[in-house]
Amino acid sequence: MSGSGTEPGSDPYAVEAAAARAGLVRLITMGGGLTDPRWRAAFAEVPRHLFVPVYYVGVAGGYERRTADHPDPERRAEWLRGAYADSALATHVRQGELVSSSSQPSLMADMLAALRIEDGNEVLEIGAGTGYNAALLSHRLGDERVTTVDLDEEITGPAREHLAAAGYRPLVITGDGALGCPERAPFDRIMATCQLPSVPAAWVAQCRTGGLILTPLATGLVLLRVTGEGRAEGRFLSTPAYFVRLRSAAPEGEPTTEADTEDDAEPGTGAGSASEARAEVWAATAALPREALRDERFHFLRTLSAGALDPRGAYELWRAERRPHRSRFGVTVEGDRQWAWLDAPDGPHRWPLPGVG
Repeated sequence: MSGSGTEPGSDPYAVEAAAARAGLVRLITMGGGLTDPRWRAAFAEVPRHLFVPVYYVGVAGGYERRTADHPDPERRAEWLRGAYADSALATHVRQGELVSSSSQPSLMADMLAALRIEDGNEVLEIGAGTGYNAALLSHRLGDERVTTVDLDEEITGPAREHLAAAGYRPLVITGDGALGCPERAPFDRIMATCQLPSVPAAWVAQCRTGGLILTPLATGLVLLRVTGEGRAEGRFLSTPAYFVRLRSAAPEGEPTTEADTEDDAEPGTGAGSASEARAEVWAATAALPREALRDERFHFLRTLSAGALDPRGAYELWRAERRPHRSRFGVTVEGDRQWAWLDAPDGPHRWPLPGVG
């Protein structure tokens, strides 16, 4: 494995950060996470604060910036506490829009555990972000077995710097995550830390038969096992999950992946009518009974089935099926076709998912 930290004395926050990391690990463990001692060691040793020297906290009207080099020692202490809080941190904001973030540590721990990573596995991460998750993977597997991809050099550049400062050097690639990384394929595990409308065909093609793909979809996480050429299938984990959308490098004049993830737009609507279609869907959703609007499980079903079921249809199915939990839903990928389903891939309740290439 690679190194596990900075040189002694080079980090002015080393002592305080070590104590904060230990507290974070205790918190995640008390919540039922980090049962594998190898992942527990990774979270205890990888210095998250080196990956978030600047982050943003949501406040009324926008974001408040917190930094490691603030002249006020109390504000620096506040920054360090936030770096080891069990919460997601906004790390890159462009024109008021969140572009990149560092995911909630306990959710990251759950995702890594769900992947059932084994010694010697080759892993592709889609969404390099700050580089923190790639560092956890490198701690577990070694640098040479980890590849992470993000669209912009303004994200991958700092990620490389953060990783090097912490003592890790996985391969960080600037590119379109929807295309995977064919030059490093095949992989045993592929995980995405960004939201997509469906599973890119490239990921299935680049994952070995028997390998696992874990990706956010709707407001959940679906774990797929590749069962053959161009085919994968699996169910959603029980935990909710909200991620920044994947930004894809579509050719000029074509819609980007980010635009395609507007889950409330009706299929076939153009740019001029998309906002009207969304307004109609939002109005129809707001008219539903309060029990649905207050239940996160309903919003998962509504998002997953958008474009196939209108809000009223989603609500009626939700009631008829006894308010199903995420783990009753799954996804099947077969070549250029893929669909989400309730209870069984060939059952009566299934919906086509849009393509992303």
